[in-house]
Amino acid sequence: MASPTITVVTGASRGLGRAAARHLAAVEGHLVVATARRPADLEALLAELQPAGHLIECHQLDVTDDASVAALGAWLGERFGRVDVLINNAGISLDRYSASLLDLPLETLRSTLETNLFGVLRVTQALLPLMRTSHAGRVVNLASGMGQLAEMSTGAPAYRISKTAVNAVTRILAAELASSGIKVNSVCPGWCRTDLGGPDAPRTLAEGIDTVVWLATLPDDGPSGSFFRDRQPIPW
Repeated sequence: MASPTITVVTGASRGLGRAAARHLAAVEGHLVVATARRPADLEALLAELQPAGHLIECHQLDVTDDASVAALGAWLGERFGRVDVLINNAGISLDRYSASLLDLPLETLRSTLETNLFGVLRVTQALLPLMRTSHAGRVVNLASGMGQLAEMSTGAPAYRISKTAVNAVTRILAAELASSGIKVNSVCPGWCRTDLGGPDAPRTLAEGIDTVVWLATLPDDGPSGSFFRDRQPIPW
């Protein structure tokens, strides 16, 4: 019997991260390692999936903390010896949509980048050695259409800048890993009904994670170094 795909999801305690973790465990049969800053926030997901026989484990992770990220990497190495899929979902939005770049406090930008950019890179750097032992490594970075340079506009400047930077990380990593078989892609889930998106957002969680799941389960001839929404490439 083949061993299950081992998938790490950051920010899995709510929203898109939780929905992706649930789907990958319950529908795709992955062994999901769900992470969050507060492990207690993952107890409901664990209680939902484990009794049904789905494979899920939980671990503390603060993507802004070097020691926390290193501890996760060490635990994964000892527990499994490899990671097959990394979904970089953890993120924050601190500035309002009406905010102006001219008035943006640099501390707001710094804090946003610490989670949304440095957090993505910190976790990816820590887990890449474990992904190199996988036969089908996949990295999925949660970006946003708000970070598209092709359609850049005003509002939420710190968030926009952080997601543009995430897309840069995606392109660089995909190029550096092109010969490894590890595929790296960005996804815009769209405006979804999450704590971040609010109750009036037009898209469901299922719609938001569809492309995330698709990228996490790409075949060997699938794309790398691209930006997707609804399984279709979109401009950077």
